Amino acid sequence: MIAYIIRRALYAIPILIGVNIITFVLFFVVNSPDDMARLNLGERRVTQDAIDKWKADRGYDRPLIWNAEAAGKDKVLDTIFYRNSKLLFTFDFGQSDSGRDIGYDISQRMGPSLAIAIPVFLVGLAMTITFALTVAFFRATYLDTWAVVVCVAMMSISSLFYIIGGQFLAGKLLHLVPISGFDTGLAGAKFIVLPVLVGIVGSLGGGIRWYRTIFLEEMNKDYVRTARAKGLSEPRVLYIHVLRNALIPILTGVVVVLPMLFLGSSLITESFFGIPGLGSYTIDAIQRQDFAIVRSMVFLGSCLYIVGLLLTDISYTLVDPRVRLE
Repeated sequence: MIAYIIRRALYAIPILIGVNIITFVLFFVVNSPDDMARLNLGERRVTQDAIDKWKADRGYDRPLIWNAEAAGKDKVLDTIFYRNSKLLFTFDFGQSDSGRDIGYDISQRMGPSLAIAIPVFLVGLAMTITFALTVAFFRATYLDTWAVVVCVAMMSISSLFYIIGGQFLAGKLLHLVPISGFDTGLAGAKFIVLPVLVGIVGSLGGGIRWYRTIFLEEMNKDYVRTARAKGLSEPRVLYIHVLRNALIPILTGVVVVLPMLFLGSSLITESFFGIPGLGSYTIDAIQRQDFAIVRSMVFLGSCLYIVGLLLTDISYTLVDPRVRLE
C-alpha cells in the first residue's frame, strides 16, 4: 500500500509540471507581459520605462520557457516558467502581481468557500442517492417516468436561472434571506442558506439520473436475483446489496467534487452571491489578469484532484474486496 501511494505520488509530478506549462502558455498567449503591466498600472498612457520596471520587478522580463541567449542550464533556469514555478511545488505561492500574499488570501478565503461547498456536497449527495434509489425502486412505473422527465428538465435549465430565481423568490419577493453578502459565525448562516439551496437544487437533476442508471444496472445482475431468490425483501436488496455494490462508481463521481470543496462550490455562485471565497478570488484575478493568482489556483486545484484520485483508489479496497492494491 505504501509503495503504491509513493508510486502514484511520483506520477503526479510530471502531471503537475505539464499542467503548469499549459497554464503558462495559455495565459501568455492571451495576455503579453506588456498588456498585464498596462492593466495593473492602471494608467492609460503609461511610459515604456514604467512597463519595463513592472515586468522586471515580477520576473516577466525574461523568455517564457526557453532562454536561447543564456548559457548552459540557465537556458531553462533563467525563464519566467522556472522562476515562477520553483517555489510553487513547495506550496509557496508568493505574492500576487498586485503585491498581496497569495497564501494568506487563500487561508482567509477558504472558510467562506467551505461553508457553502461542504453542505452542498454532503446534503446534495445524500438527497441524490436517496431519490435515485427511490426512483429505481419504482422502476417502470409512472413515478419513474415522470422523475426522469423532471430530471432532464432540471438538467436543461442553466444554473443562472436557479441563482437569479432563488434571489428573486427568497430574497426579494419573500424577504427570507439576504440576496448577497457574507458574515462570520452564526450571523453568517443567513447568507449561506440560499447559495446552499441553489447549489443542491441545481445538482439534483443530473445526479439523480446518473445514479438511477447505476442502480438499475446493478439491479439486473446475478447477485441481486440470488438475493431475491433467498427471500430478501426488495428494500433490503436495494438499500443494502445494490447500494454497497454501486459505491465504486459513486466514489468515482465524488472525487471530481473534491477540488471544488476548497476552490469554491461554484465560481458563478460565489460571484453572484457576493461570497468572498476562492471562487470569486479566482474570477477577480482573471479579470485583473493577475497571473500569479491564476497559476496558484490552477496548481492547487490540480493537486487536490490528484489527491482525490489517490484517495478514491484507496477507498476502492474498502468497499470492494475484489480490488487489491499490489
